[in-house]
Amino acid sequence: MRAALWLAAVALPLAAQPKLLVNAQVDTRSAAAGLAGQFHALTSAQPQPAWIGYAVPVIAGRSLDCQVVSPNGSWAPGVVHLEAPDHLVVLIRVEAGAVERVRAISPDCEIDAGGAPVHWLTDVRPAESVALLGGMAAGTGRVADGALAALALHADPAATDWLISMAREGRDARTRGQAVSALSRRSGAKVVEAIVAAVQGDADVQVRRRAMTALGALPDGAGVPWLIQTAKTSQDSEVRKQAMSCLSATRDPRVASFFEDLLKK
Repeated sequence: MRAALWLAAVALPLAAQPKLLVNAQVDTRSAAAGLAGQFHALTSAQPQPAWIGYAVPVIAGRSLDCQVVSPNGSWAPGVVHLEAPDHLVVLIRVEAGAVERVRAISPDCEIDAGGAPVHWLTDVRPAESVALLGGMAAGTGRVADGALAALALHADPAATDWLISMAREGRDARTRGQAVSALSRRSGAKVVEAIVAAVQGDADVQVRRRAMTALGALPDGAGVPWLIQTAKTSQDSEVRKQAMSCLSATRDPRVASFFEDLLKK
């Protein structure tokens, strides 16, 4: 019984609409039968501008604080979380059967819909959100950028797999670079492997540089051994220089030992 109550308590925040959603024509629908089907049904039936929104778990430690909100028209400090929210709100603007914009925001942000319809979806499975946004991110322009940014915040393992795929096979250098940077907030051997592959093999120098920076930012210093090895052995002076720069930005004790050894030589 206690386990059932706990699961219900966890599910509630992901089902509820944002706390500060104002000036909106809201209706709530379930996506239990499938997010894609519900989303496309709403999109095709919506000639005027509208928003479709839902909540999904966010990657651990990712801050989505609102700096300032204006409840009831008066300015006040925004919510500052000592512990980051465990979910994010995805909002997708549609008009005349097409997606026009994708946004990912904190559940505590004040959201003014400007009088537009807002279709709030409950029972959204995170992996289905990854699949839906992944299709949008495969395109170009503002919609693709917004979808990729939202995907980067998803906690679901499917998001990691999608980002790895984009880091390797993205349509252009900009997309691959964004995917590589997003991977820096995730952990696991396959993440390190994908970022190292970008450092060593991407055709674009900016992607390679972003990948090197991503290695230095990986959780628990997972990229530090590779950066130390690169700083020691790379035949490319620019690569060695960037590896050293990335290492100096960390507080890993292995880095301190590495620099001490260099000074002794």
